[in-house]
Amino acid sequence: MARFSGILSHMKIGFDARMFGPATGGGGLGRYVEQIASRLHAADQEGSYAFFLKPEHADALPGARRFVTDIHWYGWKEQVLLPRLLDQGEFDLLHFPHWNVPLFLKTPFVVTVHDLILLDEPASSKASTRHPIMFWLKYAAFRLVLSHAVRASRHIIAVSEHTKQAILRRFPEVPASKITVILEGLSPLPAADGPALAPRPYLLSVGNAYPHKNLDGLLRAFRLAAQALPGTHLVLAGRTDAFRRRLQASPEALALGERLVWVDDPTDAQLSTLYRDATGYVFPSRLEGFGLPPLEAMAAGVPVASSNAGSLPEVLGNAAVFFDPNDERAMATAMEALVNDQSLRTTLIARGQENLRRFSWDRAAAQTAEVYRNTLR
Repeated sequence: MARFSGILSHMKIGFDARMFGPATGGGGLGRYVEQIASRLHAADQEGSYAFFLKPEHADALPGARRFVTDIHWYGWKEQVLLPRLLDQGEFDLLHFPHWNVPLFLKTPFVVTVHDLILLDEPASSKASTRHPIMFWLKYAAFRLVLSHAVRASRHIIAVSEHTKQAILRRFPEVPASKITVILEGLSPLPAADGPALAPRPYLLSVGNAYPHKNLDGLLRAFRLAAQALPGTHLVLAGRTDAFRRRLQASPEALALGERLVWVDDPTDAQLSTLYRDATGYVFPSRLEGFGLPPLEAMAAGVPVASSNAGSLPEVLGNAAVFFDPNDERAMATAMEALVNDQSLRTTLIARGQENLRRFSWDRAAAQTAEVYRNTLR
């Protein structure tokens, strides 16, 4: 882990690390918190940083100034109790790695915005497991909190140029100079040394089953491609929740029978095994602020087919074959090429390795510290 210079002398920076770790923070967001917080702490020569952690990660970041709180995200305690705790710390600056910033916080803060899916992917009661009235009340509260975080922050970190442009489009009063784009890094997964988890050959897709992930569209597209891909399976790996259970019981899933394989709640070691054995990786999302799983696939030497929506062309560059996520025939054609076109596969694998050089957690942490310095000048 590289060290970087220029820690803020005599300044106190508080970091909301409650979502520390991919298991706690819900995947990519938790990994972002873990990687940035760990590197800021490793480079901290003067005790400039303090980290707020949940009890299950009280032992994380050994040697750091740690405050343990059981206040969960998105609840009333976060809005009422957390600002009191944070303001009592008399910090010069706070960093929230997500938009869930308390409305009545007095301390200046920086916020990381990963995406505006909450605003750009129109919500509906059909896309929720809650009663429609409760869903819309919670949705309105989330919009209020997100808007406050963007407007009231001293500075905004966006994880892609796409996310920056989405912020400027949604919040025209925010100057472009208030937003710094800092690309995420790529965390190495454990070595894959376990037995196969699915029958080969297979196409793999990793992630949750939220509606914007477009997994129902992927299932329909795979059915279109099935005749051109004899013996090929589709493997969906992700967190078990109500959205995933709903998809598993859907007509699209049931129609694929044994050609569809579910790997629920995979560990990092299991993900490594799934990437190792995959023939190709498919990412059908309708909207992404960054897009980590296809980069993990590239790191494993797996060719990628991806939606051309959101940040994905920016992040994946020329190292993927792209399709319109709303065109299931185009998605099917991309999957067929990923399996059957050996020349394309070889090209994508080589380009994927080159593309990965753009992503570094060490660089992201150093750029984050620079944002702190510039904000406090």
